[in-house]
Amino acid sequence: MKAVVRYQYGNADSILIEEMPNPKPKANQVLVKVMATTVNRTDCGVLTGEPYIFRFFVGWPRPRSPILGTDFAGVVEEIGSQVSKFKVGDRVWGFFDGGISSQAEYLVYREDKNILKIPKGFSFSEAVASAEAAHYAINFLKPLKLHSDAKVLVNGATGGIGSALVQILLSKGFELVVTANTKNMDLVKGLGVSRVINYEKEDFTKLNEEFDVVFDSVGKSSFGKCKGILKEGGKYLSSELGHGSENIYLPLKTKIKGGRRVVFPLPTDIKGSMSTIKELMEEGKFRPVLDRSYPMEKAAEAYRYVASGQKTGNVILDFEGGKELSYLLP
Repeated sequence: MKAVVRYQYGNADSILIEEMPNPKPKANQVLVKVMATTVNRTDCGVLTGEPYIFRFFVGWPRPRSPILGTDFAGVVEEIGSQVSKFKVGDRVWGFFDGGISSQAEYLVYREDKNILKIPKGFSFSEAVASAEAAHYAINFLKPLKLHSDAKVLVNGATGGIGSALVQILLSKGFELVVTANTKNMDLVKGLGVSRVINYEKEDFTKLNEEFDVVFDSVGKSSFGKCKGILKEGGKYLSSELGHGSENIYLPLKTKIKGGRRVVFPLPTDIKGSMSTIKELMEEGKFRPVLDRSYPMEKAAEAYRYVASGQKTGNVILDFEGGKELSYLLP
C-alpha cells in the first residue's frame, strides 16, 4: 500500500510517499480502506515533534511509526474473529491525537477504540473533518458552566476548532461575537452568527464591552491582551500553550489570585467527543467547514498549507477521488 511517511522529526520537506506492507487485523481489530484523512494542527505536531513534549507521546528520540496521520474515514474491508460492533462494508471514521498511521491506503484499528459509523448523508471528507477539531472544541466547553445569557467571544471562527466551536455553542442557544478575516465574513455568518468582527480591520481586544468567556480557538492572542474584555470572574481559554507555555501555569496562578482566570482543559475522552458531535451531525446542527483537498501525492503541499496558518476549516487528503479540490469559493 502507499503511505505518507517520514522517518525523523522535521518539516514538510521530510515527507515521502512510499510503499509499505499492508496491515493485517488482529482478532479485535478491523481493517479499514482509508478514503480520507485530514491534515490538521495535531498532524503538524506529529510531523515536527513540536512542541517538544509531543515526542513523549509519538516517539522519542524518533517517531514510533513512520506513517503519519491522526484520523480517518473509510470502509471496513475485513474484521477480526472477535469483532462484533462492525461488519465488512461499514462506513467508519476515527481519531487519536497520538497518531494512528492513518495517512495510508489501509489501517487496522481496535473496535473498542475511537471509531464510529459515519452518519447517513455525510461524505468521507465531511466525516473525517468532524473529528480532531470538534474534539478540541468540545473539550473547551467541559470545564465551564455557562449560564444561558452568557456573553461569549470566539477568536478565530474560521479555523477547524473555531468553526466547530461556533456551531456547538449555537446549538446550545448562545449568542456569540466572533472574529474572522475579510474573505470569510459571509462564511461565518452562514453558520448562524449575527455579529462578526473583521480582525483585519478591528482589534477585538479593544472592544468597549466585557465577556464571560473568550475562546481563543487559534491561540494567536493571550490572556494579557484579553484580560481587559473579560468580566470579573471571566475566563480565557486558548487552543495553544501560549508564549513561554504560559497557559500551563496561568490556570493555577489565576485561580489562586482570583478574579479573571485562564482555563486550559486537557482534551480527554475522544470517543465521547465523537459521539457528541455525531448526535449534532444527525440532528442537522453540525457540518464541518472544508477548505480544500489534496491527493496523497501532494501531502507535503497540504502540510505546508496548514502550517502557514492560512487554512479555513479543514484540509483533506482525499484517497477516494485523488484530486486537488477547493471547497471554498473565492
